[in-house]
Amino acid sequence: MNHSELIRARRSVRTFDGRSIEPDILQNILEYAQIADNPYDIPIEWKLLGTKADGVSSPVIVGTDTFIAGKMKRLPHSEEAFGYSFEKVVLYAQSLGIGTTWIAGTMNRSVVEKAMRLAEDEVLPCISPLGYKADKMSVRETMMRAGIKADTRLGFSEMFFDGSFDKPLSPDNAGELKQPLELVRLSPSAVNKQPCRVVVDGRCVHFYEKQSKGYVVNGWDTQKIDMGIAMCHFVCGLDELQKKAGLTISDPGIACPKDTVYTATFRTEQG
Repeated sequence: MNHSELIRARRSVRTFDGRSIEPDILQNILEYAQIADNPYDIPIEWKLLGTKADGVSSPVIVGTDTFIAGKMKRLPHSEEAFGYSFEKVVLYAQSLGIGTTWIAGTMNRSVVEKAMRLAEDEVLPCISPLGYKADKMSVRETMMRAGIKADTRLGFSEMFFDGSFDKPLSPDNAGELKQPLELVRLSPSAVNKQPCRVVVDGRCVHFYEKQSKGYVVNGWDTQKIDMGIAMCHFVCGLDELQKKAGLTISDPGIACPKDTVYTATFRTEQG
């Protein structure tokens, strides 16, 4: 997969054309999901669900009755791990011509959790419909995208910083990290809040979450899922440069703006 092309081409799809997905494509997506790892090594259990078979639905989805869902143990960093792995699945589906969108608040959650046989110590953060994109978006989807300004992103220097938060990083000064960081900038996020911030300090690339109110419920931080997506995009960008980076969790103590908290660090290889 060419992740750069997939990330740049993809958009969330809520309006599908009604065609059924071929069984072998669905099986390929499920099999890929089962091996979609994350740097936290937290396993996720995946399942394909349907409207007829399982009663799964969403008022914002039109034209498909097929969904994919994942559940996992509620552990430290489960949010980031889920976002990382689910984004890999989303990009793989995109490579097969299958549209997706992240759904958390607009699914019939109790039905989905029953279909997934969710245990008390497990969490089911999101699901996604699977289907072929319709030629034209529904009126509801058009209004939703306009409302959250879905096609806009913060500027490069608004998200990325050179050594400290008081020194914005420009694309011209980002060196070989320009492309991986640009893929981070294009990451999808809940209501397009774009919580990811990055401080580049030599070979260390520190990820921070710019928190918005209302996204932490019962200790579960939805925006950390967005952080996992952003980190997935960063590693995808490094992979295309044939670069590797190891994840560590060690707060460097950099002074942070208000409501900004440390998430993780990738240490890139030399050369």
